[in-house]
Amino acid sequence: MPERPDRRHPTPPRPPEPTPADPGHRSLVDSAVYHGGRRIASPASLAETFRRLREQPGGMAWIGLHRPTEAELHSLAAEFNLHPLSIEDALEAHQRPKLERYGDTLFVVLRAARYVDALEEVDFAELHIFVGPDFLITVRHGAAPDLPAVRRRMEETPQLLALGPEAALYAILDVVVDGYVPVVEGVQNDMDEIETEVFRGDPEVSRRIYELSREMVEFQRATRPLVSMLHSLMAGFAKYGTDEELQRYLRDVADHVTHTSERVDGFRQALTEILTVNATLVSQQQNAEMRALAEAGFEQNEEIKKISSWAAILFAPTLVGTIYGMNFETMPELKWAAGYPFAILLMAVVCVSLYVIFKKRDWL
Repeated sequence: MPERPDRRHPTPPRPPEPTPADPGHRSLVDSAVYHGGRRIASPASLAETFRRLREQPGGMAWIGLHRPTEAELHSLAAEFNLHPLSIEDALEAHQRPKLERYGDTLFVVLRAARYVDALEEVDFAELHIFVGPDFLITVRHGAAPDLPAVRRRMEETPQLLALGPEAALYAILDVVVDGYVPVVEGVQNDMDEIETEVFRGDPEVSRRIYELSREMVEFQRATRPLVSMLHSLMAGFAKYGTDEELQRYLRDVADHVTHTSERVDGFRQALTEILTVNATLVSQQQNAEMRALAEAGFEQNEEIKKISSWAAILFAPTLVGTIYGMNFETMPELKWAAGYPFAILLMAVVCVSLYVIFKKRDWL
């Protein structure tokens, strides 16, 4: 981290204090000037913060903003000589986690996460941090993390806060990474429920697997870059003369985020396997249903064969009887003495013949 100089850089001209576009929205959440790790001023505006910091040699300003306006960010850029690219990133948000150095200023982008029990989903928020020799600025987009709690904890340990903006940065990194723990637990619970639903044959489980998979992709984007970011900070310990206590602090955070990143990778792999198992089970269920339909169709065909066979057998004597019942005077068998027995015999022969034929074909 950058070493803290004894004097600030010359102050460039500053634009007037901005007015938020939404009158009900207060961008400045908290602003304080510290000396020796203790709060000595709580300015109510950015302009007052700038003035109090210039009046306090060796002091440090910690400014917390929530969705600030463009004018507010440009005011900070003018006062603390922030790089235009970092201001642009802070305005647009939707950045991937990263760490960049612009001269003696460090720009950090973090993705905080929290698990929403009521919705059973992961909510992500973006946090931008500017760290300079005598200032730390946080620009928050979203509900997480709880930065006021971080500030209170640091103020309760002034000996740690006295180490400068680097100490506040590491405390923020710690709370962001610690915030991943309940998210991992919530996701693990969701995974257990999904496995139960898969083997229970719940038709909605595929959608839930897909939604959780998308959340894990976002979770990976939040944790994977953070691992390399922390290693980059650790690589600069010697160059920037980072305090030994802060070095231990950061190594602990790096261990936690590495563990979390590995868990998230495991979740993605497990979800892929669960999705494959679910597709196999759905396919097997569909095959079973198709087989049942085929068997039902086969049974129906057998019944139709039987009905059709008996209908043909019964139709034969009806046909003979109908022919001999036409009562035409010129019919040759009308005055034949053996005509009636012949008709009966003909009916019997036709019926028996049809029965034998259908029986051989397994229609009866």
